[in-house]
Amino acid sequence: MTSFNRSTSRRLQKLIQIPSVWEGDRRPMSSPSRDDSEGKGECILWVDGSQGIVRGMDVVDPDTGPEAIVRTLMRAMEHPQSPAKPARPQRIVVRDREIQFYLRGVLQDLDIAIDYAPELHLIDELFRGFEEIIDSQVPELPPQYASILRDQALAIWKIAPWEFLEEQQILSIEINQWDVGTLYASVMGMLGMEYGILFYRSEDSLKQFRATVLKDDESQERLEEAFLKQDCLFLTFERSNAIDEDEDEDDVDDLADLPLSEIDPTFGNIHPLEGLRSVLYQEEALVVLVALESFSRFIRDHQDELQEETFLSLSRRYRITVPSDELTKSVNIVVSTMPQLADELEQMAGFGNEEEGDFDNPMLRSLRDDLIPEDSFLSLGVVSWEMLEYLRNSVTYHQAGEIQQVGDGLPVVLIQTSRPKAKIVIESIETAGELKAICFNPGADPFDGDRYDLGLLQTNNGELFLFGEFLDDDPIHVEARKKWNQRCKNTQGYCGLIIAKGLTGASRGNPQPRDMMALFEARSLSPKELGLGTLQLMPQLQIE
Repeated sequence: MTSFNRSTSRRLQKLIQIPSVWEGDRRPMSSPSRDDSEGKGECILWVDGSQGIVRGMDVVDPDTGPEAIVRTLMRAMEHPQSPAKPARPQRIVVRDREIQFYLRGVLQDLDIAIDYAPELHLIDELFRGFEEIIDSQVPELPPQYASILRDQALAIWKIAPWEFLEEQQILSIEINQWDVGTLYASVMGMLGMEYGILFYRSEDSLKQFRATVLKDDESQERLEEAFLKQDCLFLTFERSNAIDEDEDEDDVDDLADLPLSEIDPTFGNIHPLEGLRSVLYQEEALVVLVALESFSRFIRDHQDELQEETFLSLSRRYRITVPSDELTKSVNIVVSTMPQLADELEQMAGFGNEEEGDFDNPMLRSLRDDLIPEDSFLSLGVVSWEMLEYLRNSVTYHQAGEIQQVGDGLPVVLIQTSRPKAKIVIESIETAGELKAICFNPGADPFDGDRYDLGLLQTNNGELFLFGEFLDDDPIHVEARKKWNQRCKNTQGYCGLIIAKGLTGASRGNPQPRDMMALFEARSLSPKELGLGTLQLMPQLQIE
């Protein structure tokens, strides 16, 4: 049996001994009237029965050993909860024989009597209060629908509609049950920031929110207000809390890289008069259930058509069985694409505006962040014209351009990574039709209020790749961007991308000419030419 160190015993013996009887116990946190299959731990309580106050409380894992009750007791003696003062009791009463014998052995030097009682009236009363609180809590999902909703959500995760549906490509889901007419489903996840589906109750709510977040001059407070004014049900995905303690949660930036076992669906409601709520009541759960099932069936039936470059006009009717609903055994649901609404939302975002020059039809399909390895070294700089000629003849891969040699050299983005990863980057750009342009575009997080300068690579097949996120008030980046803009102006819009190896070698952060594997000569695009507007980071739905 583990015992106190002699120094610890002497320290505890110096505490004032008060003529009090303390009750101590360890009990499950769940209520016997509820099915608590998840196991929420056990509560350890130490109560001064003479004064009627709680001196110490802890919640521990059910598998934690008997030492835990002693640790809580020590805090109850030395650092009790207010208003109690440090002290040790004359007598302790417990209702568990094993705990009684254990404490007798551990506390034998502290002159404390350890007694047994079949009932602990004060602690019993406290736990009855805990159980009433637990019983009165509304579950996040109605119990009869929780399992099937989770299954439907994970089916959506497996389908991954965000891989081919953009947020403005809305699907209408006509339900006409439970006081709901039509829901308008917007898929989040193509940018790899937040995965889920927003089910708007009206087109107006969808349009108003998107119009607000697309405004460059909106303050953080106004954006938060707009977020809470949405009228929608939602499904989002987050990382499960049940991960290994030794695993660093920050090691994975994209949920899509995680196994299914580490993905948790979260449901909720947003309404102008309620705000954000992480609870679905019965009728809302039924609405989400039939919406998810009809949505997933529609995606499976039309996946090939939905992956076409053009957002086609599609519609299909489904008969969805509703479990455990005495009033309605099944409902007829109509799911349809909304190409006209998608065009309208694209116009709001600035797509489709014709500009002069070769960039009037960028054919933007997605913004990806999987081209540049995360640990790469990145810099904005310039190479002299002499060095440019040397690189043209020495690099393994060269994409030529008609560059005007004006100024001190060619403005370049330099990306340094390992040799194998550099080869993959080069091959990926080559497969995408080579590099068309290098762009910097504004981005914003509407909730943190941060604004970014996003570095983008545009390939000839119309894809955009994120290569860097820079805070727009970073003085170093601001200065580098000024030089970049001036040099691009001198070269009449030409710039370059250099891919270099040697990230783990002696030239890390300072690649030498021999490390440079590829030179892509391309054009520089302004945000206006790119026509994306400010890219908004979709808000994380924080569930308390």
